[in-house]
Amino acid sequence: MQTLTVDLGDRSYPIHIGGGLLERVDLIVPHLPQPRAAIVTNTTVGPLYLERLTKTLAGAGVQVIPIVLPDGEAYKNWETLNLIFDALLTHRAERKTTLIALGGGVIGDLTGFAAASYQRGVPFIQVPTTLLAQVDSSVGGKTGINHPLGKNMIGAFYQPRLVLADTDTLNTLPERELSAGLAEVIKYGLIRDLPFLEWLEANMDKLVARETEALAYAIYHSCRNKAEVVAADEREAGQRALLNLGHTFGHAIEAGMGYGNWLHGEAVAAGTMLAADLSRRMGLISAADVARIEALLRRAKLPTVAPNLGAEVYLNYMGVDKKVEAGKLRFVLFRRVGEAFVTGDVAPELLRQTLTEAARG
Repeated sequence: MQTLTVDLGDRSYPIHIGGGLLERVDLIVPHLPQPRAAIVTNTTVGPLYLERLTKTLAGAGVQVIPIVLPDGEAYKNWETLNLIFDALLTHRAERKTTLIALGGGVIGDLTGFAAASYQRGVPFIQVPTTLLAQVDSSVGGKTGINHPLGKNMIGAFYQPRLVLADTDTLNTLPERELSAGLAEVIKYGLIRDLPFLEWLEANMDKLVARETEALAYAIYHSCRNKAEVVAADEREAGQRALLNLGHTFGHAIEAGMGYGNWLHGEAVAAGTMLAADLSRRMGLISAADVARIEALLRRAKLPTVAPNLGAEVYLNYMGVDKKVEAGKLRFVLFRRVGEAFVTGDVAPELLRQTLTEAARG
């Protein structure tokens, strides 16, 4: 097991990474204010891991309230959020009852938002079971739900007390979900960690083949990057916005194609290519740099061509993105491969060219 800390003063919390952690009750119980917890999961992950985690907690005398939600991005909404509240109220959950998110990014976001809202804030723990959740969404305290007009537009910053990333859960992860997680892994190398990017270029085949040591290395270094950024900028006032590489375009793809048709990581990968294309048109990086980014995403079995939604559709969805400031779109672009920056200074004609010519899938 490897452990990192998200340094947020008295709200700091550990990230434990390793195999067999669902059985490590000693890692979980110290973070429970009372011996009662609600495990929120879904119809896919629940049959795989709910009983195992429940047994672990029950062995320490913890009473478990199971809450099983429908699976998929399409259910990341008010109606599903209310199912959590219904269960908590029915079981008379108190302010010291901990919510445990057992699943991928959708479950983590829903559970975190429920924890931030129920009785104005109850403790919660992240137990991510997908690669994307383990390297990104479980760390940093972003919680929320989608709206038909925009992804993640309703939510709260609310930090967990613990992140428990059991790498054994990746054994049951579908190949498409594994690739979606690799999009977020690659992101860290592209925006701020060139040595890690070079390691990914040398070891991508091992990651796709799920070699244990390679996955553990990638998860650890991704979480280290995320933890450093979050500790420096918890509420995305500055450098944390870099973590949104490909997301402004990607969120538009998810919304425009219908939530759930494109996985989040797939949309981020295609969005990253649009960001690279726009960076090239602005004279920031070369065509060879764009090809280098595309090659790595392809090896991760990710889409590298964005869907042709039409420039107006993209712009409409991007106009309600959280990174809009004073009515101006802001983008994460490349200064060079391995270094990104945030800017609102983008020529409209170049943006339209990217949305028209590069989005052609």
